[in-house]
Amino acid sequence: MIVGLLNQKGGVGKTTLAVNIAASLARSGDRVLLIDADPQGSSLDWAAAREVEPLFSVVGLPRATIHKEIGALGRDYDHIIIDGPPRVTDLARSAIMAADMVLVPVQPSPYDIWAADEVVKLIEEARVYKDSLAAAFVVNRKIANTAIGRDVGEALAGYSLPTLAATITQRVIFAEAAARGLAVHELEPNGPATAEIEAVTAELKEYR
Repeated sequence: MIVGLLNQKGGVGKTTLAVNIAASLARSGDRVLLIDADPQGSSLDWAAAREVEPLFSVVGLPRATIHKEIGALGRDYDHIIIDGPPRVTDLARSAIMAADMVLVPVQPSPYDIWAADEVVKLIEEARVYKDSLAAAFVVNRKIANTAIGRDVGEALAGYSLPTLAATITQRVIFAEAAARGLAVHELEPNGPATAEIEAVTAELKEYR
């Protein structure tokens, strides 16, 4: 399974989701590769902050040739996660073409919902060449018990992509884990953040 996380709006928690989904897949014993395709290199920074044994491999590939190189790069892995760039560029197009599934993280704000339009168009363009491409929104950094948190699903329903049933709530533990190069399951194995990541990962597996 090759999952690309993309959104043309920065600050949606793309890297946090990428590293924790990769960690969730690796936790079950699968061989996982995380490709950092973001020129900012946040996933590589996360890996560099880690002081214990790596959970999975992380490589930087901020080039518009991911779809051409992924076959050779990913040969020895069960799953590949691509932490995509924050802009609509040739690099984003390459990441989409490399993926089996594109996950679009969206925060519950009107700006994020409006900004989703461009990445949806990119996915629809890619499906002309790759009709098997799956894609879905995932609501990230949801603030519990707020109207906007509840209404985001309805707002996204206007797009052609489905929205995962599993959502990720805004929690301090995500930042605390990231600062140490850890996944949330390493800090709180039975905590709510871990349960949410596991639920997202389980839904992604259904798309295979």
